[in-house]
Amino acid sequence: MTTISEARTVEVGDHSDLIVGENVAAGYRNKVVWRGANFSFGRGEFVAVIGPNGAGKTTLFRMLLGLQPTLNGSLRILGAEPKRGNMRIGYVPQRHTFDSETNIESRELVRLGLTGGRWGVNNPFSRRDRDAANKALEAVGGMDIAHRPLGVLSGGELQRIFLAEAIVGNPDILLLDEPLSNLDIRRETELLHLVNDVVRTRGVTALLIAHNINPLLPHLDKVMYIANGKVATGTPSQVLTSESLSDLYGIPVEVLRDPHGNVAIIGIEEHHGSAVGVGL
Repeated sequence: MTTISEARTVEVGDHSDLIVGENVAAGYRNKVVWRGANFSFGRGEFVAVIGPNGAGKTTLFRMLLGLQPTLNGSLRILGAEPKRGNMRIGYVPQRHTFDSETNIESRELVRLGLTGGRWGVNNPFSRRDRDAANKALEAVGGMDIAHRPLGVLSGGELQRIFLAEAIVGNPDILLLDEPLSNLDIRRETELLHLVNDVVRTRGVTALLIAHNINPLLPHLDKVMYIANGKVATGTPSQVLTSESLSDLYGIPVEVLRDPHGNVAIIGIEEHHGSAVGVGL
């Protein structure tokens, strides 16, 4: 039997651990969102963070970014406690706020991920900044849109630019908060291939929050499943099982796979005998 605690012990390859949590509880002063979480993520691992809405996925990112303390336990990032403004972490938030009429070009936004400075004529590119921005854009296939204003880009193009902004400083860790939202299947697939390339070629540890696990499965090393105030972490084959998810949810859960390896997660309501989808 695979339990929640057993799932966390699995290591993928011989990687040094960049993120380590021991008995972590997350939440706010008057509300615990999840607790008792143990996990470790090594260099060059691609990790999906999944679970229902409100389960505490973004809360995890806030703790890793040093924006919110843990309620209990130990959380270590690159061997130290999380801190705000850690330049060794690249971050793509769920929402970027900018004027849709803005004329700021894409490469200027990417450069900001390196300098954190203000855009405009009073803060021109240095040659070093320009080269770094170009390298990041090349890594995500974005050189063709480098000079285009942000306001005219499609959703898929924007996600490429945001990814370039996050990796321009050569971070060790990459946090992606629902980057697949509102993308069609083609753009979703393209973005996942880009992230996977970054992980494999740069040795970056990437955590990606998503609702649908299936597009990620070909790329993943680990899954962190947050639900019902608990966390299960391990390889996909360990976590995405009827046994593991029944333990997590506290109700009978069935995991089905089609011939292509896609996963469907079904919860059984014992009192009514009806099948209901367990949210991803």
